[in-house]
Amino acid sequence: MAEILAENLSGKDVMGTDGAELGSLYNITMDLDTGRLEHLVIDPIEALGETRFERDETGRLLVPVDRVQAVKDHMIIDR
Repeated sequence: MAEILAENLSGKDVMGTDGAELGSLYNITMDLDTGRLEHLVIDPIEALGETRFERDETGRLLVPVDRVQAVKDHMIIDR
């Protein structure tokens, strides 16, 4: 995957590989000891309903970064 600056990802729409809209990127978490990226933190759309992804205390989705398939106009993640 080509290099992309984090500042260019904030607010980017996130979709599943099945074409379902999930929401928009709020933040990215990382392990401070290793520097490894851990989760995309996504503000879900209201109509999303239940998913297999964990949620944080505010209701945002926590999607493991290894689920990212592509980053173009949208971020595409493997559901």
